[in-house]
Amino acid sequence: MSPDYRKTPEALDRLTPLQRKVTQDDATEPAFRNEFWNNHEPGIYVDVVSGPPLFSSTDKYDSHSGWPSFTRPIDESLVTEKVDRSLFMKRVEVRSAAADSHLGHVFDDGPMEAGGLRYCINSASLRFIHLDDLEREGYGEYRALFTQADAAASATTTATADQKDAS
Repeated sequence: MSPDYRKTPEALDRLTPLQRKVTQDDATEPAFRNEFWNNHEPGIYVDVVSGPPLFSSTDKYDSHSGWPSFTRPIDESLVTEKVDRSLFMKRVEVRSAAADSHLGHVFDDGPMEAGGLRYCINSASLRFIHLDDLEREGYGEYRALFTQADAAASATTTATADQKDAS
């Protein structure tokens, strides 16, 4: 049975004023003065309103923007994108598919080796689940993201060592 990710009146009542303003009124929190811009702990980030897993720390990087930045969502079907023409420019807004929460924007200036995208996300739209708490919080299946990342890092380290040995 899959989890029931929905926006409910109870979920909205639990939001802080900033979380409500960001997720429901499409606001943007201040750069460098938000909860997760400098978080380096392993884990996943879920929609603060309805709970679907949106981003992983394995895809997080420092974009020097002051907001949490990711190269991709965990599952593209859990986010939607729409053209945003506010502020006299054209941008692509990112929203959660389950609750239609405003998350942030996606830009094409991310790391090229990771696909070139930068999902610039408001901390106020997210709840962080630490790797050690995934099972307890009901997200145990996402532990595999970290096993895969560890294997990829190990393979890169081994390949680099092999190259040095060959020279």
